[in-house]
Amino acid sequence: MKKVLIANRGEIAVRIIRACADYGVGSVAVYANADIDALHARLADEAYGLDGERPADTYLNIPKLLDIARRSGADAVHPGYGFLSESEAFARAVIDAGLTWIGPSPETIARLGDKVEARKIALQVGAPLVAGTSDPVTDANEVLAFADKYGLPIIIKAAFGGGGRGMKIAWRMDEVEELYASAVREAVTAFGRGECFVEQFLDKPRHIEAQVLADQHGNVVVLGTRDCSLQRRNQKLVEEAPAPFLTDAQRARIHAAARDICAAAGYTSAGTVEFLLSTGGAISFLEVNTRLQVEHPVTEQTTGVDLVIEQLRVADGLPLSITETPVPLGHSIEFRINAEDVGRGFLPTPGPVQRFDVPSGPGVRVDSGVQSGSVVPGTFDSLMAKLIVTGATREQALARARRALREFRIEGVASVLPFHRAVIDHADFLGADGFRVHTRWIESDFAEPLAAAARAEPQHDGSLLRTAIEIDGRRMVLGLPAQLLRGLADAPAPGSATTPAQLAASNAADLPSPIAGTVQAWKVAVGDEVNEGDPIAVMEAMKMEMQVHAHRAGRVTWQAAAGTFLTAGTRLANIE
Repeated sequence: MKKVLIANRGEIAVRIIRACADYGVGSVAVYANADIDALHARLADEAYGLDGERPADTYLNIPKLLDIARRSGADAVHPGYGFLSESEAFARAVIDAGLTWIGPSPETIARLGDKVEARKIALQVGAPLVAGTSDPVTDANEVLAFADKYGLPIIIKAAFGGGGRGMKIAWRMDEVEELYASAVREAVTAFGRGECFVEQFLDKPRHIEAQVLADQHGNVVVLGTRDCSLQRRNQKLVEEAPAPFLTDAQRARIHAAARDICAAAGYTSAGTVEFLLSTGGAISFLEVNTRLQVEHPVTEQTTGVDLVIEQLRVADGLPLSITETPVPLGHSIEFRINAEDVGRGFLPTPGPVQRFDVPSGPGVRVDSGVQSGSVVPGTFDSLMAKLIVTGATREQALARARRALREFRIEGVASVLPFHRAVIDHADFLGADGFRVHTRWIESDFAEPLAAAARAEPQHDGSLLRTAIEIDGRRMVLGLPAQLLRGLADAPAPGSATTPAQLAASNAADLPSPIAGTVQAWKVAVGDEVNEGDPIAVMEAMKMEMQVHAHRAGRVTWQAAAGTFLTAGTRLANIE
């Protein structure tokens, strides 16, 4: 390889850019309109625009990505995580274009990325499993039939995705139909495919995973375990390695199952095998993520292995630099730094980052996709950065984490820092009397009040208006920020006054949008009578869905049709 196109954005694109520099190859970044001045676009050796706003038009658009690879002279593609990283079609298209795909083969992605097929492989090698559908379900009735047979709770999961997207847990029969529909919508938005399957859900399980590396010479190595149990809406917030509070037998079982599954699938590159661990000690295979994980740095810190460099080596046909499971080098904890308001139920808060002061010192690493002056777009996920803290022991890592979290300062957008500062001293997480954290712990057990952040500034319009120009006889396309041109056009004449946005919520009947996001669907019709607390709409922001509830009883009038993007605080509906 000589030059790698990175088909991603944000902190993972920055991470791969740096690995390319360390490995001695060039890097090519791509950017959506809103990311034209993003850190990854500025750090790469070259950067090319994708001419679009939404994921489907940009980071999920295979023809555009391949065209940029051709124009830039890139000879390899790294997909990062999310977006097309687990797309068999993208991997095959890259290879068919004569480029090197930095990841497992399309055939392996197809086998393991399909959660149903992955279950079959796990059964073949004797990995532990709960009951689940043998194929994707076709409608909500099949989900209801499964729940009737095996009982509640059940989990509905996207068959061709990962990272918690398109994943819903049903605890009551009357919510199954809506949760199935929501899982399908999220899966289509995040992965372009809506097929889902169903499994029994283990109540209050821990989330344990094993990091695997495999090369083209038949070497398959498990680097160790991670605990990723601290989650909200099935999205991880805190991860650590090695997974604490496991018995030697449990750790050995997880290592063996992960290695056997990947070997049976003919795996190459970096991958992660995920498991659930019940309160009674039962282990159940969950899925295989056929890509690099967000939480890979904690494994790097405790093994001394650069996982992205290993991916580049494997893609170049070289053997792994490590041949057996290493003894952990201390303990490492990662805190995801998301632009979310913890005091308002982890609501996404896109907008301009006015201040971003990161901690440093012994044992502290920060992988970031933003800095002071950056803008967090509302069209992509909320992850801004990752704080990774390492110590010789878990206790030392926790002490350093307290110090680092105190030093971290973010202004302009809300962040999850208040949650991290609270959880780091919670008895359930510390584990002196037993580690009681589980995948729904935040929703069911975490009761500490966290203040809502100050309302973030309205998100700027990141779209670009393009026009052809000629420079020195050569035709080029110039992109100018729409907000700049609109500001010039809307500048008031001398002596005139500006007026506030027409859609601003202004009286008791107005229901303001709780987030900056898109109205995904209405659950009530115009003129319907509702009670206070009734769900009336579904909104989507940063690839997550949330329900909007009536703030009072009365008759509903929509103020924004489905598909409309609203900034936080603008009028969503009236309830008279």
